[in-house]
Amino acid sequence: MGNTQQKLAQNQSEQESPVTESPVTESPDESFTCEICIEPILLPNKKFKNQNLCVHPFCMDCMVKYISVKLEDNVGNIPCPSLSCENFLDPISCRNLVGPQLFVRWSDVLCESSVLGLAHCYCPDRRCSTLILDECGGNAKRSKCPNCKMHFCFQCKLPWHSGFQCEESRELRDRNDVVFGVVAEANKWKRCPQCRHFVELIEGCKIVKCRCGASFCYNCGKRVHRHWCNCDSASVLCIRVIHGFTIIFILLSIFFIFRNLNSIPPKN
Repeated sequence: MGNTQQKLAQNQSEQESPVTESPVTESPDESFTCEICIEPILLPNKKFKNQNLCVHPFCMDCMVKYISVKLEDNVGNIPCPSLSCENFLDPISCRNLVGPQLFVRWSDVLCESSVLGLAHCYCPDRRCSTLILDECGGNAKRSKCPNCKMHFCFQCKLPWHSGFQCEESRELRDRNDVVFGVVAEANKWKRCPQCRHFVELIEGCKIVKCRCGASFCYNCGKRVHRHWCNCDSASVLCIRVIHGFTIIFILLSIFFIFRNLNSIPPKN
């Protein structure tokens, strides 16, 4: 009788208490078949785990090859190879799996994809090839590689060409031309906008005349057809003041001439 009452009480308590399901965990001793190479894997620690975002029957060797192929195609956000999975692979959790060289390549691809919409270039030194961003709002010209410290032109992506324009032929830049260009840049010589010869101004007016006959401003390098340039606001103001006084002087002269004419008495 006592046993019967004990069993009834036990059954009643089981019915009243909520049933909780234990989480399904993967058996650490369970083997699997990789869905990429279709090879049975007897070692369970060879199963790839995407930081527990998703766990699919893929072996680590196949995943390393899969990541390498995606990086060759410049894909930084690598999706899980499972067709029914929408997760992406986590680079940090895969760091020890892929090795340092492949991880650096993965980081570079992610970095390039994040700055794809910004103006950028690569260091022209093939031994460096560092990614460099334009931080001057599209006006970058002479730049310095932060890695190898090489000076180069951000516009034409070539080593810095002192004294030469980007559109000038590279074949004309022999060793003597490069050295002369460095000297011209150091002395701030200006090039004639017509014949492209260098001109040195030692002293005197900023409006100079080249031997080819073209006049240009030594400050801004623009060709002018008068003896002043708009680049100097002070000169423009002075010229306008002079023009104003000249006009006033002419008007006053005309006024006094007419006044004198009107003051002359008529002859009888």
